[in-house]
This record gives sequence, C-alpha cells and structure tokens, in this order.
Amino acid sequence: MATIINMPRLSDTMEEGVVASWLKKVGDKVEEGDILAEIETDKATMEFESFHEGTLLHIGVQEGETAPVDSLLAIIGEEGEDFSALLNENNSAPAETKSEAPKAEESKAASTNTSIPEGVKVVTMPRLSDTMTEGTVASWLKKVGDKVEEGDILAEIETDKATMEFESFNEGTLLHIGVQEGESAPVDSLLAIIGDAGTDVSSLVEAHKAGTLTNADASEKQEEAPKAVENKTEAVATPVETVSNNKGGRIFASPLAKKIAKDKGINLADIKGSGENGRIIKKDVENYTPAAKVETQATSTATPSAVTNFAIAGGESVEEVKNSQMRKAIAKALGNSKFSAPHFYLNIEVDMDNAIESRKIINQMPDTKVSFNDMVVKASAMALRRHPQVNTTWNDDVTLYNKHINIGVAVAVPEGLVVPVLRHTDHMNINQIDIEVRELASKARNKKLTPNEMQGSTFTVSNLGMFGIESFTSIINQPNSAILSVGAIVQKPVVKNGEIVVGNTMKLTLACDHRTVDGAVGAQFLQTLKTYLENPVTMLA
Repeated sequence: MATIINMPRLSDTMEEGVVASWLKKVGDKVEEGDILAEIETDKATMEFESFHEGTLLHIGVQEGETAPVDSLLAIIGEEGEDFSALLNENNSAPAETKSEAPKAEESKAASTNTSIPEGVKVVTMPRLSDTMTEGTVASWLKKVGDKVEEGDILAEIETDKATMEFESFNEGTLLHIGVQEGESAPVDSLLAIIGDAGTDVSSLVEAHKAGTLTNADASEKQEEAPKAVENKTEAVATPVETVSNNKGGRIFASPLAKKIAKDKGINLADIKGSGENGRIIKKDVENYTPAAKVETQATSTATPSAVTNFAIAGGESVEEVKNSQMRKAIAKALGNSKFSAPHFYLNIEVDMDNAIESRKIINQMPDTKVSFNDMVVKASAMALRRHPQVNTTWNDDVTLYNKHINIGVAVAVPEGLVVPVLRHTDHMNINQIDIEVRELASKARNKKLTPNEMQGSTFTVSNLGMFGIESFTSIINQPNSAILSVGAIVQKPVVKNGEIVVGNTMKLTLACDHRTVDGAVGAQFLQTLKTYLENPVTMLA
C-alpha cells in the first residue's frame, strides 16, 4: 500500500525545507534506513532517512525547491501501484481541513472544555535532532513569573546527541513549567506555557495531566506563526540583550552567554563571538581562558562532600543517577552491535621506533604537530584502500562495499563516547588529519557536533593508549565491519638482528564482524597496517 512521506521537521525552528538533492529517483527501490534525500533546514543540510520500504513512486518537491513542513515530499509503495487517489486527497486536504476546522474545534471545546486564553502560547518539547524522540530538561534559565522576550533562552535541553539551548519564539510571562529539571518528556509534549501575567492556565494544565490536551489545542492559537516566522530574521539577527564595548559599539550576546559571563566575572568586551553577526554565545564564554579556573574551583569545592558521603562507617548506600539521553543512545547502539554482529578479535604488536623518529622530524616543520594517533588513522585509511573487504557494511541481502573511506575517531566526553567522522580520510595527509581531529574533538567536548559530523563512518579507531592501557577490545561501531583498538607505546626488551635491545612497541586489536570480514582478511589488513606504521616513509610517498 502506497505511503505519503511528508517534509520532516529536522530542527526546532524549521518551518520549511529545501531539497538540496535526491539520493533516489522515481522507480528506485527503497529499503528502510536508506537515505532518500538531503534536506536543507534553517540550520544545516541533513540526510533524510526512509522509514519505509518499497518503490519510490512520486517526488513531490524537486531539487532546489522549498516546501513547508508536513507537505507532501514523496510517495513510496509497490512498483506500478496507482497512487493518484493519494495525490488527489493530498491536494484537496487543505480545503477540507479549513471547512471542517470550525466543527472540529466546536466539538473539541464541548468535549474537553479546554480553550486557550487569548495571548497564551503552549510551548512543546522541541525536536532538536533528527533521531530525538524525547528530551530531558538539563536546566531552566527562566522560572515561573519571569518575563520572557523573543530570543531569550528558556532552557537547556538534553537530546540523544547533545545538550542544546532552547530559545523562546514568544514573549510574555512564564506561567507554567510542565517538565522539571532532570525530567524527560516525549517530543511535542507540554514543556511550558507563556502568556500575560496573571492569566489562569489551570484548565490547560489539568487537560495536559488528563491527556486531553491535543496538538489541536496546542496549535489553536498559533495560526499567526507564519507571520511571526516572516519577521523572525530581523529578530534573530538582532539579539535581545546587548552591551557596549570600550569604543562605544554594541556587543551582541545571547542571554545565557551574558548570565554565564556575569557569574564568572568575565567582561564580554574581551570575548570574540562565533555566532551570527559576531554574536557571543554560550561556548564562547565557556572556552574563554578564565573559565577554566572557575571550573577547577567548582570541582575542588565538590570533592569534600563526595568524600564525606563515601566515608560513612559501616554503612551501605546507593545513589541513583538518571541516565542521560547520550548514555541511553550509547547503550542502545552498542547493545545492538554486540548482540547482532558476531565479533572476533585479532591482535598484533607493532615496532614503533621508526614512527617515533619520523614524528620528531615531522613536528620540527613549521605549523605542524601530529600525534601517533594521527599516524594510526592515516595508516588505517591506506590499509583500507588495499583491503576493501574491511571497508564494508552488512545488509541481510547484500554486502555494501564502500568506495569512500570515512574514519570515525572515538572521543571520550564526560557523559560517554562520541565518534566524529573524518570524511575521505585516505585523501588527507597526516597534518590535515591532526587539524581535523583536534577541531572535531573540541566540538565533541563542548557538545557542538552536528548530526552530519557523527554519521557516515566506514571504519573506526579507538585509542586508549594515552591512559596507559596496553591492550583492549572494542565493540564495533555499526554499520562498520571493524574497529581498531590502539594501546599505549611501551618500552621493553625486544630481539633485533639476533640481539636483545630496548625497543618501543604498540599493540593493536582489530574487532571484526564475521559476517563480512573473515579471519584471513582481518589478518592481512593488520599486516599491511603494521608495515605502514613500521615504515612511516611509505605513508608520505
């Protein structure tokens, strides 16, 4: 049966999307999980994944065209299926909706007695990433009774990928908070209510608790949203709160950035903004040098209480810590990988003496600084080119041989692990790899990675050598077929030319998906990787 695919809402402020490119054409087979198109939102160009399988029967928005959220994007069904009825139904839907709307509203008002007072806006949990199904309120920047201006940061919301600032598109007084700090709620559920001070919204709150506050209720008073969006460009480009620098010029800063700067005693005039039109945002203040001292003091202050808690003589205690959205996503992904892909592991030891000397020479060049991990990433990319079986993806019916080499580099963050991706790694030199890894790692630690920067890897490298770990095994980062675990460089006695000498060695462990990579293939890959690392000049040739 044919299914209508609508223009998705890929960001919290997205009202319409532009189809940058179609990855499928009419008549192509579509599997669940295939990328249908690349869609440009108001924030980024993102891949749009199909949740249906069948044949692409119709494309409703051509490349370069713009369409509102929830309008017809495509139709998927069985090959040769007649979908004209769906097209006619979709074309007539707006008129029918308008004619039936008054009756629907009258019926709803009669059955639920929940009407939104004039000037009141119901704010729902936004979808801040393409895979987000629920969000956790990390912190509220406003409390009930506070004045809210358009552009103010209402709250910090934790998704499955990052913690993001949620900006208000309405102004008024914060009348009600529906999700408390630390609590989670599904996308589109009641987050807050904004309106005129003193307005009674108890009926809306009760309706929400009873489950009778529907999308129709929440959007009933938002018919003027398109006009607001039309005028929004100027409002966003001109921040609500500004200060002046020493020269009398205006300094643009988000409310949250101002609050953090004030708390830390930082002069905004000393900070260079990275936001739109030079606007100073949260990360600019947090990355400013004095912030590190404040964080250190906060850490040392927290330590005594933790020790005191732990030192209760003869007592037993358990602390319950709510799982973050990132932690849940990691658990789900790694659980699926471990229990669906048959893992096996191969180990090899590499002589790193030549690599150490080569690195010293490379780092003597101006504006150049590479790490051993950069050398491993480069060697892996070159080895993958020679052993394409390792650069594959398993599907039930076919094995996909990736012609491109995108290496994911595992980065530890306070809440877990993220894997930013180096695209076309085999075409990068070691210095380019170093620059990009540092930039992506910094974004990861500041929770500023975009979904696109964490997708599309064909192989993964995980390095715990800097923590002194000599050898370990990793869980495959699907849909990759393998992941390389890199241990520490250890100085120890080795045999060279029949003599025992002091050498530097490093252990590598390759975890392979046995559905795509056999033992001999994995072993040959490791031998090639070993050759590159033991003779770094071959990587520079």
